[in-house]
Amino acid sequence: MTAAGDPSVLQIGELPEPTLQQETELLVRLKAAGVNPIDTKLRQRGTFFPDRLPTILGCDGAGIVEAVGAAVHQFQPGDEVYFCNGGLGGHPGNYAEWAIVDARFAARKPATMSFAEAAAAPLVLITAWEALYDRVALQAEQRIFIHAGAGGVGHVALQLAKLRGAEICTTVSTEEKALFARNLGASQVFFYQDTNVVQAVMHWTHGQGVDVTFDTVGGAALGQSFAATKVYGDIVTILEADPATNWKMARSRNQRVSFELLLLPMLQGLEAERQRQAHILQQCAELIDAGQLTLHISQTFPLSEVAAAHRSLEAGSTMGKLVLVMA
Repeated sequence: MTAAGDPSVLQIGELPEPTLQQETELLVRLKAAGVNPIDTKLRQRGTFFPDRLPTILGCDGAGIVEAVGAAVHQFQPGDEVYFCNGGLGGHPGNYAEWAIVDARFAARKPATMSFAEAAAAPLVLITAWEALYDRVALQAEQRIFIHAGAGGVGHVALQLAKLRGAEICTTVSTEEKALFARNLGASQVFFYQDTNVVQAVMHWTHGQGVDVTFDTVGGAALGQSFAATKVYGDIVTILEADPATNWKMARSRNQRVSFELLLLPMLQGLEAERQRQAHILQQCAELIDAGQLTLHISQTFPLSEVAAAHRSLEAGSTMGKLVLVMA
């Protein structure tokens, strides 16, 4: 990324091959990198470290360990790993052929996944896990409303909610996405473009509202979340609240509102939290290899077509994830 702006600011270039600087690090030959909304936002408005340009975007990566630091015992050359690391403008990201990753923040790639699938996974796995399992401790038979269930985070959240035995409703825009969401565990699917979603959720819950709402959309969806959630219910959002948000309903219903920003440990250097997130990836890898969790890739692009990948993501309506693959 050479400057803030449209996708054309993403340019292919040559940099020196990175080398290990710390005894806890891994040198990883990247095979694929996930493309996430945070990448497009940082490209548009500038990174968290605007004075460090050019920089390499991409928080999600998967690849093969080529070298390990002296203090690394859990990995060795040849191991396949996946991780959420870098890409915020400071530490280089994963739109590249090589990456340096602290071994404490990486996990073994699910054996049953391709590198492309694994690279699509870390950010959305951690986000959905922290939101549903850590923030609200979702329980069996609770009712949950997941906004945009066919999206990157949404389609993982559907599966994690199903694994907990929750009853799920979600919103989609097309029949194709409705079938996709039902296959992943949604028992009720609402078309948000021509449905009063709050009324539909209240009808489904016999006027009570859901126990939990997970907002992956932002904007007006947060206000809808308050209205669709029961008294003393939980709302989790992954986006900053719109300044126009009316919080009165949440207060009058004694609802608990939580925010999920999985990048916070990376931004603030919270090593214990980053290790905990790597443990989440380890747990998810077990679920994936057991056939209980999957990642859907909508499209892959060669690294040289990164600008096209960004344009595709920004056009909207992506089902699942987009991924860059290295030659």
